[in-house]
Amino acid sequence: MEHFPTIQGEGFHSGRAAYFIRLGGCDVGCHWCDVKESWPLDVHPQVELDSLIAFVRSSGLKLAVITGGEPAMHDLQPLTDAMHAAGIATHIETSGAHPLTGDWDWVTFSPKKFKAPLPDIYAQANELKVVVYHKSDFAFAEEHREQLREEALLYLQPEWSKRNASMELIVSYIAAHPEWRVSLQTHKYLEIP
Repeated sequence: MEHFPTIQGEGFHSGRAAYFIRLGGCDVGCHWCDVKESWPLDVHPQVELDSLIAFVRSSGLKLAVITGGEPAMHDLQPLTDAMHAAGIATHIETSGAHPLTGDWDWVTFSPKKFKAPLPDIYAQANELKVVVYHKSDFAFAEEHREQLREEALLYLQPEWSKRNASMELIVSYIAAHPEWRVSLQTHKYLEIP
């Protein structure tokens, strides 16, 4: 759908320079999604893999973040192979609703209530990021946490349109459950893509 150099705004790697590659296609359908234009699978321009690698290399960045939509709808092995051959680290953010292909240096698992994740994602996730829209999302977060590897990092992120109300709930929750951390969409505060 789009690709550009930016700053990673969320999770453990927040603040790092990264090249974002947003793939078209999503069948999860979060009502609060901020990139609904990514949902259609076949309306976005196709970019040759070699051209995409050239864009990333010309940026000088050594980290590519693959996002969507739902990027795991695609076979990502050729992409991660080409990135690694070019010396570029690969990160992905996925809902876990599709089989994860490719070799990843970092996996952000962000489950959604609208489409259940597949069981394999739990062993692959480096971090769990749960978007908090309603106070019931804390129980949802804990359900997924119980299935993760012990070393996976835990993040609660306020849904942007309700960030003030959600942040109050998140702060209270983390005070009582300090194994969780706050993830903010810092790129939105910085007004960058």
